[in-house]
Amino acid sequence: MKICFIMYPWQRIDPKQDSSIRIIHEMVLRGHEVAVTHPSNLTIRDSITLSLCKTIKPQAKVSGNIPSFYKSVEFDEKMRPLQEFDVIFMRDNPPLDALVLNFLDSIKDDVFILNAVDGLREANNKIYTAAYYDPTRELIPATHVSKNIDYLLRIIEESENDKMIMKPLDGFGGSGVIVIEKSAMHNIKSLLDFYINGNKGKSNYVILQEYVEGAEDGDVRVLMLHGEPIGALRRRPLKGDVRSNISVGGSVEKYTLTKQDKILCKKVGEKLVRDGIYYAGLDIINGKLIEVNVLSPGTIKDINKLNNVKLQRKIADYLEKVVAGIHAEKASK
Repeated sequence: MKICFIMYPWQRIDPKQDSSIRIIHEMVLRGHEVAVTHPSNLTIRDSITLSLCKTIKPQAKVSGNIPSFYKSVEFDEKMRPLQEFDVIFMRDNPPLDALVLNFLDSIKDDVFILNAVDGLREANNKIYTAAYYDPTRELIPATHVSKNIDYLLRIIEESENDKMIMKPLDGFGGSGVIVIEKSAMHNIKSLLDFYINGNKGKSNYVILQEYVEGAEDGDVRVLMLHGEPIGALRRRPLKGDVRSNISVGGSVEKYTLTKQDKILCKKVGEKLVRDGIYYAGLDIINGKLIEVNVLSPGTIKDINKLNNVKLQRKIADYLEKVVAGIHAEKASK
């Protein structure tokens, strides 16, 4: 199998923590041809979509230690047509440049893309969660997305709760997530103005979300593969911080999904598969879905350590099964 990871730069990988390197390592261990590239390397020539790819050279013996593997990797670098791969695995950090999807449109019928182009187009930002139809708010807390300051101020004033969560639409890793309180209304208009108009020449959308009780104790990250949960953990924030992301200092604990969590995963998982989102990270607080991460969800290393598992094996098994099915279907025609 030939697989290409479209991802953040190789040199930025932290091999002790990174999830992508664990998936890559597993694919190399199994003898698959693995290449990595960056969205900025995509190009079209004579109607063919190519990318400057770094293809991992075969090794006589692949180290079982991931940091050692990362240090020892050697590459062949050249332009390659993306159509020659069996799998394109999207692992870049959000926000996703929409033009990347335009490049991939030309190959989406010939290559299995994880996640699907149309699914990424719909789900690569936080509007995806806000747009879930959940009138009784059993799954999703009340969520508002806007760049109209007067409207957002009215939402805050009319809220039955004293607290709400505010965050930028295109943030990731906990960047820009804050708690706002009605008792500090005299500061909120200034904050909204900064979030919306702080980027010179471009206004930004923000999200206001109902504060879910228990948020101060962190959240639950669930990794979903083809609509099914394959691993989970609890993330707890540093004292004095609302963000529980590991990248900003949050800690992790072993976690077993509750009955309510499983119901949520089943309902959300069905929609994810329909939308072509085959691999995703769900962030859950007190049984409610806060975010869906579809580009580069992490936590594989921590879930593995807490549960003595290797989730990358499940991901590799899944990809091998999908590709085998595609090859069998083509052979039967």
